[in-house]
Amino acid sequence: MDDLIVALGLVLVIEGALYALFPQGMIRAMQRLPEIPPASLRLTGLVSVAIGWLVVRLVRS
Repeated sequence: MDDLIVALGLVLVIEGALYALFPQGMIRAMQRLPEIPPASLRLTGLVSVAIGWLVVRLVRS
C-alpha cells in the first residue's frame, strides 16, 4: 500500500512540474486534445500502461 501512495505522489510531482514549468505549453496541448482521434489516444494509453508495467516489473525483480 505504501508503494501505491508513493507512486501516486510521484505522478502528482511530475504533473505539477509540467504545469508549473510550461503553463502555456500545457494549455496549447489541452486545446489540441479534441483533434486527436480516440483510437490514437487509446493506443497511446495502452502503450503507456504496458511500458509502466514493464518498468515496475523490472525494478521489482
